Amino acid sequence: MLEVRTKILGLEGELASANDRLRELEKIPQTRKLDPNDVVPTGWANRHPDAFKRADFERLKSDIALSGGNVQAISVRPLVGQPGKFEIVFGHRRHRACLELGIPVLATIETAPITDLELFAAMDRENRERADLSPFEQGTMYRRALDAGMYQSNRRLAEALGVSHTWVANVLAVADLPPSILECFRTPLEIQHRHAKIIAAELDRDRKGVLRRADKLRQQAVRLTPGAVVQALQAADAVSAKDEPQPITVGAKRVGSWTRDRAGRLTIQLEAGAAPDDRMEVILSALAKVLE
Repeated sequence: MLEVRTKILGLEGELASANDRLRELEKIPQTRKLDPNDVVPTGWANRHPDAFKRADFERLKSDIALSGGNVQAISVRPLVGQPGKFEIVFGHRRHRACLELGIPVLATIETAPITDLELFAAMDRENRERADLSPFEQGTMYRRALDAGMYQSNRRLAEALGVSHTWVANVLAVADLPPSILECFRTPLEIQHRHAKIIAAELDRDRKGVLRRADKLRQQAVRLTPGAVVQALQAADAVSAKDEPQPITVGAKRVGSWTRDRAGRLTIQLEAGAAPDDRMEVILSALAKVLE
């Protein structure tokens, strides 16, 4: 009788250990291929529709097509009350590519509960590591979170996400531009914080004048480059100073000058010897990178 009881206790111990192990396994995210139609973007999605029209998205889609699917899994969480349906944590572009290609999307399913705050932080971290979000998209994402009360202030958001307060302020400045200003650009994805800074200063100085010029600019059939848009939004007296040559210095030494005409064309003139032949490729490459 004692022997039987000992065996029963042993089996109960093994069963308890197996149950504990099973619970641990259930917490481990599962990775499998899903029908992209069963996966929906998160309510915190930060991609502007123009992001799916750019050449870099077409390259991503082409790579996924050649590989037969996304090699790097997206992250999803189950939708509450909707068995077999999932919400994206991050990986919206990869999901969109698979959806357009009509192929399954490789996804890591977060089995442990994940809050909106955790989802937001994970999506922000993943996007910043890839460095492929525009200032407008990043700023829109932060503004949505702030307006929803997810973070109490810009500074709290910056601290929680591990980014600089200056960076948050810069991208918010782009996202917070009035819609009529955003519509002056070919796409808001090309607006940089330096553009937003100039426009914001002009709005503070003469808001009605800037918005009046924006209305005229939006009616033009041909969209201007970002720099030309910024100049067109400025008052004539604010732009006139730029007609005069502005110095280019390296340290304390003047190496050239630059001017911008009223059509927005930029002219850079370097002093003799400032751009030797063996440095031209480096100079032109740096200029091309700035203009991307």
